[in-house]
Amino acid sequence: MPDSPPSPPPGLSDDVADALAACSPALLSAVATYAEELAAYRDAADDTTENDDPDRRTDDRPDDVPAKATLTVKNINDNRYYYWQWREGETVKSKYKGPANGDGR
Repeated sequence: MPDSPPSPPPGLSDDVADALAACSPALLSAVATYAEELAAYRDAADDTTENDDPDRRTDDRPDDVPAKATLTVKNINDNRYYYWQWREGETVKSKYKGPANGDGR
């Protein structure tokens, strides 16, 4: 375990950083999941038609995962896993990619 807590990311307000520092580990995990899902939602909402270009797909993206999908990391039972995530209407869809073992995706 590190000797000191991690530094908040640049641009995070002191109020938010202080509020997060006061949260339990379980709540922090829930907030992390929420933040990842919110980021995927906003990415999907900001997508333009150029993201539907098949030439922009990553080499490891399955055929049934849309080009607008983003990779997210989910923590499950103290293990980290990559999931493709995208929106279809009001629903956030996910597809398992594999374990997150520090390979940089």
